[in-house]
Amino acid sequence: MKKNNMIAIMLIAGGVFFSSCNNNKAGFSSGSVSLKNAKDSASYALGIMQGKRFKDNGADTLFNLEVLQSAMLSALKGDSVKMSDMQMQMMINSYIEKEQNKKFEANAKAGEKFLADNKSKSGVKTTASGLQYEVIKEGTGVKPVATDTVEVHYTGTLTNGKKFDSSYDHGKAVKFPLNGVIPAWTEGLQLMTEGSKYKLYVPSSLGYGMQPPPQSGIEPNSVLIFEVELLKVYKGKK
Repeated sequence: MKKNNMIAIMLIAGGVFFSSCNNNKAGFSSGSVSLKNAKDSASYALGIMQGKRFKDNGADTLFNLEVLQSAMLSALKGDSVKMSDMQMQMMINSYIEKEQNKKFEANAKAGEKFLADNKSKSGVKTTASGLQYEVIKEGTGVKPVATDTVEVHYTGTLTNGKKFDSSYDHGKAVKFPLNGVIPAWTEGLQLMTEGSKYKLYVPSSLGYGMQPPPQSGIEPNSVLIFEVELLKVYKGKK
């Protein structure tokens, strides 16, 4: 996730948690707020939406929520604070960057271990680039080259089995120039013939690296697994 997005979410969600804290003092508990009018309903909707975003970005574990609530209350009461504005900004940036780097390094190590273990499995082959693949079904049609356009069905999962995308779920195959996708696909599909179905095990360096698509559910330095079915090759077309 981007640092600035995390900071924005943290600030917005801090208000949500403070509001929750106030509600508890007034006799309310989480999930049992009384919605008496449109203002209450809109406030509840905003709180739930922002809370979900906060949780989806992992901020509920990244920050100490009790300290966050206490600090929000102090700010709203006008109490003296322990840091200057510049110190607070520097602290937030430094902490988030440090924690993100820890996570990204852990992802890289986990990916390396997965590929090392997977490499020795029966049926798995490894190319010179480090791409691993497994033949599920071998077709009989033509093979594409990088300048061709292909039509495929695919399912993408993380190494823990969690699905992050699937053309089957979208209800239609996808068509794209083969030289316009991630390196693993450009290389891997050139190994296939029309009608083939392969499983590609994609090192981070041949996938999205440190910049996965926003809202994809893919973390930086992640190994990805794609089951790809090559339906059609359009020779020379872009």
